[in-house]
Amino acid sequence: MQKNTAVPREVTLQRMMRGFSLVADYRRDQDYTVADRLEERANDAGERPFIIFEGRTVTFGEMNALANRVAHAALAAGLKRGDVVALMMDNRPEFLMVWLGLAKVGIITALLNTSARDQVLKHALGQTRARALIFGAECAGHIATLAQAERPEMLFESSHPEVNSAGPSRLVPAPSLEAAMNAASPENPPHRARAGLTFGDTLYYIFTSGTTGLPKAAIMSHLRFVNAGEVIGGIWQLGPDDVLYNVLPLFHGAGGMVVVSAALRFGVPIVLRRKLSVSEFWNDIRRHKVTAMYYIGEICRYVANQPPRPDDRDHTLRKLAGAGLRPDVWRQFLDRFGVEMIIEGLGATEANYGISNVDNKIGSIGRLPYPDMTNMRVIRYDVETGDYVRHPDGTLVRCKAGEIGELIGEVLDGPGAAGMFEGYTSAEATEAKLLRDVFKPGDRWVRSGDLVRFDEDDYFYFVDRMGDTFRWRGHNVSTEEVAEVLAQFPGPASVNVYGVRVTGEEGRAGMASLTYLDPSHFDPAAFHEFAAERLATYAVPLFVRISREADLTSTFKLRKVDLQREGYDPQRTVDALYVRDASAGTYVPLTDQNLDALGILPFAGD
Repeated sequence: MQKNTAVPREVTLQRMMRGFSLVADYRRDQDYTVADRLEERANDAGERPFIIFEGRTVTFGEMNALANRVAHAALAAGLKRGDVVALMMDNRPEFLMVWLGLAKVGIITALLNTSARDQVLKHALGQTRARALIFGAECAGHIATLAQAERPEMLFESSHPEVNSAGPSRLVPAPSLEAAMNAASPENPPHRARAGLTFGDTLYYIFTSGTTGLPKAAIMSHLRFVNAGEVIGGIWQLGPDDVLYNVLPLFHGAGGMVVVSAALRFGVPIVLRRKLSVSEFWNDIRRHKVTAMYYIGEICRYVANQPPRPDDRDHTLRKLAGAGLRPDVWRQFLDRFGVEMIIEGLGATEANYGISNVDNKIGSIGRLPYPDMTNMRVIRYDVETGDYVRHPDGTLVRCKAGEIGELIGEVLDGPGAAGMFEGYTSAEATEAKLLRDVFKPGDRWVRSGDLVRFDEDDYFYFVDRMGDTFRWRGHNVSTEEVAEVLAQFPGPASVNVYGVRVTGEEGRAGMASLTYLDPSHFDPAAFHEFAAERLATYAVPLFVRISREADLTSTFKLRKVDLQREGYDPQRTVDALYVRDASAGTYVPLTDQNLDALGILPFAGD
């Protein structure tokens, strides 16, 4: 594939259609569900591995039988079609077994983030009105943060070898899931148990919080699940010899929907890990002959940060797809590791739009070869006023090539998946995600919250999250673009850029959080020289924070909100803080004396 030049538009379209053609004929009212798909794989690929996990292999046939036991046990417990069961469990085969089994009898699963506890967990359960909660013993401590009255009426605990070896834990008294399954049949439930369910019905809920606020329960239909995996698997051109690798949490759309859906569609195995282990990454790839992986955020950077080895190309990994890959790491995976296909993209778990870079064009999130034939547009947004730019008649203004704006996707009510927006369990949250009367009366568009730009060839580039771009000294500063430049500075394992309030000043100033295993390795003068040579004066960070560990979300994205709240106040962190002394050409330790000398007031809060 070409890396940095525009390929003919029709070639881009052909590559995209390898995936989209597979789902083009699917209809929302189609009498088909994910349960049917699992049973198909059990019939035609029953002996093939589905999940490879910590020395254990679960075939498609075995997973189907386990899911059947869950289905029958759920009915025996009094659960019925349309009920909601919450699930909290680490990455392991039992996670998939539970929601696949519940789907067989029309029960909806709410996939809980394993970091949720206290009020966040209470809110999540309330969003779905879950009748039951199935939790892994490893998560019992989180459930214990809720009062008994705040828990669903029915609880089941799944044992965990590292937590308990004989029966449920003492933290949260609950019947054993395994005991209930052992008393249940491994045979497929009668199809009438889900008769009338269609592609468009709800499969499960995935929680997404956006940039702020309590988690929202996004509605995921059977069609959305199937669509996610078939498209990427088709573009990857998965075949019987492919093996997938997943370190992403199964409660998230990337690991739990895209990867699992692809495996179910193409009958290929997933090598599943509880979480990323950089030291074992390439060992896993080689041991299991992994060919494809889905990534998010900083996963690839952690792998690339390891010292070069003579056997860096001695592996089978050839296909990547995901979001958040910066160009410097992208080049390493192509040139150093010999990966052949990298499909960077932009979308969201609940989105009705999506862009994929099928041309391996470094730095681009994808291309719309014929953009007016899609439901996606880019509209002008004024960062300074925090509002959209409008024509005199009130309609919004579309961006031209090179202009920065928000990506939006039109809600389409056709029979298929195109433009489908299922929203959230909260009607208020669903409405807040929509823009109405954008270009004509009655139209509805889903806000992405992503600022992007596109070039003359209609390749798109991510600029920043709308809440992350800040204004300083009269200029708009993209945290993503600054971080992309600073990430090339040798030394730090990760670079996180964000804007902080400066007392007495308008807007926000840039602050860079750099991660070093040994903070003494930070060279303030060298970093200042590097930044000043490559960035506009207003974009050079005013403050630097040196951390031993990056602050990551459960999906390996760099977290900014807490860092912004702590600002440049040395009383709020044990990390080393520096402030820019431009006249001296360096960063100096952030002390009251140095702040005073530079005319900067102490931090007064975000």
